[in-house]
Amino acid sequence: MESEDTNEYARWFRDSTPYISAHRLKTFVVLLGGEALAHRNLTNIVHDLALLHVLGVRVVVVHGARPQIDAALRKSTFHGSRRVTDANAMETILGIYGQLKSKLEALFSTGLPASPLHNTDIAVASGNFITARPVGVLDGVDHLFTGVARKVHAGRIEAALSNNALVLISPLGYSPSGQVFNLASDDLAADVALGLNADKLIAFDDQPYVTDSSGNPLTNLTPIQLDALLDDLAPGSARANRLHALLKASRGGVKRCHSVSFTDDGALLGELFTAEGRGTQISEARADMVRPARTADVAGIVELIRPLEEAGVLVRRSRDRLEQEIERFLVAEIDGIVVGCCAIYPCGTSAELACVAVHESYRKTRHNPGIGVSLLTGAEAAAIKAGMDNLFVLTTQTHDWFIENGFTDADIDQLPVPKQSLYNYQRNAKVMVKQLRSLESGKAT
Repeated sequence: MESEDTNEYARWFRDSTPYISAHRLKTFVVLLGGEALAHRNLTNIVHDLALLHVLGVRVVVVHGARPQIDAALRKSTFHGSRRVTDANAMETILGIYGQLKSKLEALFSTGLPASPLHNTDIAVASGNFITARPVGVLDGVDHLFTGVARKVHAGRIEAALSNNALVLISPLGYSPSGQVFNLASDDLAADVALGLNADKLIAFDDQPYVTDSSGNPLTNLTPIQLDALLDDLAPGSARANRLHALLKASRGGVKRCHSVSFTDDGALLGELFTAEGRGTQISEARADMVRPARTADVAGIVELIRPLEEAGVLVRRSRDRLEQEIERFLVAEIDGIVVGCCAIYPCGTSAELACVAVHESYRKTRHNPGIGVSLLTGAEAAAIKAGMDNLFVLTTQTHDWFIENGFTDADIDQLPVPKQSLYNYQRNAKVMVKQLRSLESGKAT
């Protein structure tokens, strides 16, 4: 007999499959700070990053070294959150970066027995990917060899990624004259993500989630919400710097930014390959989550509705019928994955709302509340645009949800006449109706 653990593993692997496909050939920039490099979980993190690489993700790692440099340069001068780097400090810093870079390269070169990484040869590419300039004099303080990124040489990084290399970047930049500058790894990671038009920026933190002022974990934030939370953090702290980098990248156009724990083994994989996640995601509100379905979405819709058809919640539809009626469907899409659908069938001045389905993995996740309601909102807007007066639905098991979303019970004879003749008395579905004209005029239903 198959064990419960085996069933759980199989379920996790099946649920992760859409993410594997969605993440393939995407560019992820990962901020691995000095605190993470010093933690005993580093080896597991590196193996998880290597696994992403094996699965086809284009991985760029920007590492830091602040605690290591703090330990070596105990008398450093700071201006705000920036270290003032003189010539002697620069020599020490270069040595530390070299050691940490070599450590990471060695870890990426170590295969993990009994895993997809066994005997895997991962090429790690480093180089002069960053042109920098000096910070200069701020408030009368000369920052000397402390710099900021002036240009990210995206073409060079892209060339390395195209050659199937994992790119490793130390927080150093070079001027056109050959001078080397010490950069803040947090800012650099954001600059690299923006320069590459990356799909994600992922920062490793010592906490599993970003929290509100009461310490409650937050799994999903908009940039505006994150900005408000930053006021509660000590300026210049490692965590504040990391979250500022995520905010900068998110506001600059990186669609998904994530904060995950470097102390929690497997947090990265849980965040990227499960609907629930194991960290905090920062992204703009997804007003465009719902869109008209395309022929390419048929397979995703089939996967959504088959379990509900088998449970008797939905009327069975053949794949051929779905392909023929695809223009009637709306889908909800997250990270390139179809996670919800519904269909709208005009019938006189009414429209039938049918085939409402949300993927099981997304029904109670950080994406809620939203997917089912977003589909309903999209259906209402489409029906109003088509001149419909009301939406009606026939439901056997989701009566309460439709009541919560403005539908009222109705009799069979309130259905459009053509639909009355097709009513399946054996199925005995409840008839529910929602008026749309009041929605269009802004009145409550």
